[in-house]
Amino acid sequence: MSDDIKHECGLAFIRLRKPFSYYLQKYGTVLYGLNKLYLLMEKQHNRGQDGAGMAAVKLNVEPGYPFLHRIRSVAPQSIADLFATIGKEVAELEKFQPTIKQHPGLLKGHLPFLGELLLGHLRYGTQGKNNADFCHPFIRREVIPARNLALAGNFNLVNTEELYKHIGFDPGTFSKQSDLAAMLEVIHHFLVKADTENPEKLNLGCVLKEAASLFDGGYTIGGLIGNGDSFVLRDANGIRPAYYYIDDEVIVAGSERAAIRTTFNVGENEVHELMPGNALIVEAHGEYRVEQVLDVKERRACSFERIYFSRGSDEKIYRERIALGYHLSKAVLEAVSYNLKDTIFSYIPNTAEIAYYGMCKGMEDYLNQIKVQRILSWGSDVTEEKLATMINRKIRQEKIAIKDVKLRTFITEDSNRNEMVQHVYDITYGTVRRGEDTLVVIDDSIVRGTTLKESIVKMLSRLSPKKIIVVSSAPQIRYPDCYGIDMSKLGDFIAFRAAVELLKETGQEMLLQDLYQKCLQLQQCNKLHLENVVRQVYKPFTTEEISGKIAQLITPEDIDFPVEVIYQTIEDLHASCPTNTGDWYFTGNYPTAGGNKVVNKAFINYMEGSNSRGY
Repeated sequence: MSDDIKHECGLAFIRLRKPFSYYLQKYGTVLYGLNKLYLLMEKQHNRGQDGAGMAAVKLNVEPGYPFLHRIRSVAPQSIADLFATIGKEVAELEKFQPTIKQHPGLLKGHLPFLGELLLGHLRYGTQGKNNADFCHPFIRREVIPARNLALAGNFNLVNTEELYKHIGFDPGTFSKQSDLAAMLEVIHHFLVKADTENPEKLNLGCVLKEAASLFDGGYTIGGLIGNGDSFVLRDANGIRPAYYYIDDEVIVAGSERAAIRTTFNVGENEVHELMPGNALIVEAHGEYRVEQVLDVKERRACSFERIYFSRGSDEKIYRERIALGYHLSKAVLEAVSYNLKDTIFSYIPNTAEIAYYGMCKGMEDYLNQIKVQRILSWGSDVTEEKLATMINRKIRQEKIAIKDVKLRTFITEDSNRNEMVQHVYDITYGTVRRGEDTLVVIDDSIVRGTTLKESIVKMLSRLSPKKIIVVSSAPQIRYPDCYGIDMSKLGDFIAFRAAVELLKETGQEMLLQDLYQKCLQLQQCNKLHLENVVRQVYKPFTTEEISGKIAQLITPEDIDFPVEVIYQTIEDLHASCPTNTGDWYFTGNYPTAGGNKVVNKAFINYMEGSNSRGY
């Protein structure tokens, strides 16, 4: 994705099922669990770079001794910082007892994070400030172990105010800024209730049923309870991803299948998807169950996971990204008038590389069809030279753009800052025939279009192509997200700005005021959640008309050759990614009522010139 969008988060959960002495004997280290947690978090580092945190719960701790510990960091390399801190603690202990790592019981008693229950988190901040206080896990401490809770997740909620009111909790300034704080208080509320009613046996499934039925949003959350119970819970629509792996040594859960496979060296079929509305519940003695705690709704797993967010090392995601590119090849061929001789294909940024391979595969299939037809048309008039020339024809692929070192835009003047932004990418000179070649570049998605206009298109123009075609493996992003991606302001979306420009050009600008008044009426009646009013902004225009206006908006004023934009269709998106049908950013079809409320609130903010979030 060429535009910088903060998104998602990463969850890592490990429950050790054997005593520490077992791992020391089999794997040569008592730190087996911590080592695996580090790997599982590092293999998901793409999911959050604002900070990281982890919590540990120790089993069978003597009364009066601490059993729940937490550490968080917002250092530039936050995962490494966390585990370096733990490593220093181990090194300090070894100074006084050089063989302490050979004595599991002794090390457990002195090393805070040597716990049987481990919960790690990687944060991209979509709410709150980027400091350690906002990093997951959050914890709630009480004297009674079963009322202690550590919680972390990959999610956003859109009804935090209602949640606080439901449990009669008055949030402070900090809690108002964090939806995790609201989720923590709600789960803790029902945790205390359950422990009060039956202190002998905590029914964690009932706790999660009561709490999760109140949440409006998309989420995968992990929790550790002070009594040794733990859980991972996924929302009823399956919006956020969750996977788990279980053997007789460990119970593991994470946000990405490939990360679990790599960390524990297991096969694809050994890692299971935690299905929507289900919770993986692990009891203190190590037994587990997968329990349905929410009525399952229509599956709306986030399609952006497949387009961009999740790492492409997962074999299914890899194939789906290939398909996304392949489906675009027909539209691209039409755009270049099937002239492959004078067309060069490339990709920007590196995360679009897999879709690029798929697009090129489509071009090669077309070219091979042409080769067969031409050869057959020759009949007996075939020479070795003609045949060699034909079969050696290939599509033209070049590494056109290279992302350079991250430049610091320390210059404050806008004109000079824009000059610096242009050089985030560098180009490969001599790859394009000036004024003759059409340049086709594919991106994962186009959100704001800012980087395209100020950096990429301007940079590519230095090669003086005949035409530039920007291809997006995702459809037009038209609506805010409120389930974990930091896209909540309508004015940020180039597709929305294009539609507004078209309304102005066609004399329909009053539609915006009419829709604004309708939103205000709905808000006054507390009915903002009933419908997505913003859909009407796009209704007067075809997808092609909006794409054409987007192309104009991303074209710098000093460029004298045409720029075209081609988007993935919704139909081809679903054909490519059949299990992840969550497409509300493209269609406005939100899986929960809170989504409609967010998009309408975002429109009110836009019309009032407010830079506030939609939720």
